[in-house]
Amino acid sequence: MAIRALLRTSAPYRRVISNRRSIATLPDNPHIYIFDDPASLHKSHILSLLPTNPPKPDLAIGTTTAIPATPASVKENHRFLDIVQTVIGIHAHQDPDIISQARAMASSGGSNLGSGASMFPSQRRQRQARQGPSYGGGGGAGGDGAGGASSQGGTGGGGRGGHIHVYDYRHPPDYGRIPDPEDIFGSLEVDAGGGFVEGHGRYQRSVTYRLCTRDGILGLSPFLKERLVERLRLEEEMVG
Repeated sequence: MAIRALLRTSAPYRRVISNRRSIATLPDNPHIYIFDDPASLHKSHILSLLPTNPPKPDLAIGTTTAIPATPASVKENHRFLDIVQTVIGIHAHQDPDIISQARAMASSGGSNLGSGASMFPSQRRQRQARQGPSYGGGGGAGGDGAGGASSQGGTGGGGRGGHIHVYDYRHPPDYGRIPDPEDIFGSLEVDAGGGFVEGHGRYQRSVTYRLCTRDGILGLSPFLKERLVERLRLEEEMVG
């Protein structure tokens, strides 16, 4: 799979030129910039979606003591994660991929997906139901025990509506299955016609999401990534 193959690259980092200065980026996420952390007593790096040097720690993804970043090396910036969730809550229902996912749920094809399933058109698998049973029915997320939006039932279909998950692209789920709890940003509520309830889907944040997992770090859709960078630049201008 192309996405997972990219994550396995052996190069520790890339370098890009910004404002005539060389800035390193993560090999698996070339839009994530790496800066030395002068405030760290140990050798640590600041990870940021903005190329501004020096970076503003309050707007950074977090810090890492290793490159490539790993779950053990990364310290999340909770303010950044709050900004991510705010951006998703405002714009997720406008994302072309998520709109297609909602429409698919309401279609005859969507109604054939198992409860809790999620899919994006650009990431569909060609695997069929014969590969095994999907996650359980009802409102749970396959017994993963996760709270928040990750425990919401997924696609309903069949004219019933339901919830669809907004998830991290670093580990797309197999066809007909829900993402891992640590990859779920949250969920949107969809009506029987494939539209978003109240026009925006009443986004519900998941408490199980993690910025960095064994599969990578922060993989937003192109649309949501653009909205997030716009918000971060605005926050940066406000700080001065």
